[in-house]
Amino acid sequence: MPTVIEGNLSAQRYRLGIIVSRYNAEVTRRLLQGALDCLKQHGAVDRKIDVIYCAGSYEIPQIARRAASTKKYQALICLGCVIRGETSHFEYIAGEAARGITEAALSTGVPMTFGVLTTDTVEQAMERSGGSQGNKGWDAALSAVEMAALWSRVKGK
Repeated sequence: MPTVIEGNLSAQRYRLGIIVSRYNAEVTRRLLQGALDCLKQHGAVDRKIDVIYCAGSYEIPQIARRAASTKKYQALICLGCVIRGETSHFEYIAGEAARGITEAALSTGVPMTFGVLTTDTVEQAMERSGGSQGNKGWDAALSAVEMAALWSRVKGK
């Protein structure tokens, strides 16, 4: 029988950071609320949750790397919203946010989850931040709890 390694979904013992973009604040506030609701439902303690605001989704990887370098977080939840406009700006910001968060997680060894919405319209963003499509902030928080648990169970070199 193979050994199965899984992360549990109890957030009680972890210190977690939530990095939130202020750009598209109506949407990101809802993502943040979803993340906080998830963490509380899974046993997180308020004093072990830090919410860090930054200007936009492009800046998320920069502050994520900085927060991870403090060594005080077991996982970081990255929340933002990029809505397609009439220029190619969307592709640059969305791509760099994804690449930067991945690079920050891999280079620091701190799990980071991607809760950055990339939508065509404001309506789609609202649907994914607490509407009919659920709340991707909740999903990112749940993934962060699981990753923190996995990180503690899978020992690296």
